[in-house]
Amino acid sequence: MPSIGPMELIIVLALALIVVGPKRLPDAGRSLGRGMREFKQSLTGGEPRDVSAGPEAEPQEAERAGSGRAA
Repeated sequence: MPSIGPMELIIVLALALIVVGPKRLPDAGRSLGRGMREFKQSLTGGEPRDVSAGPEAEPQEAERAGSGRAA
């Protein structure tokens, strides 16, 4: 199976831009990513995660990182 090079990627992105349009292209990409994430979670049986809230840091990790420094 041949590998996908930079020229092929440019062609695919140009076609996507023409078909979807510049205003709806980010939404289409976001929807595609959500769909792939949900499909992967359904296969692995993982808990769904709210990605709109962003990455959540553990409070204990932040405290440990800050407490090791000399004041």
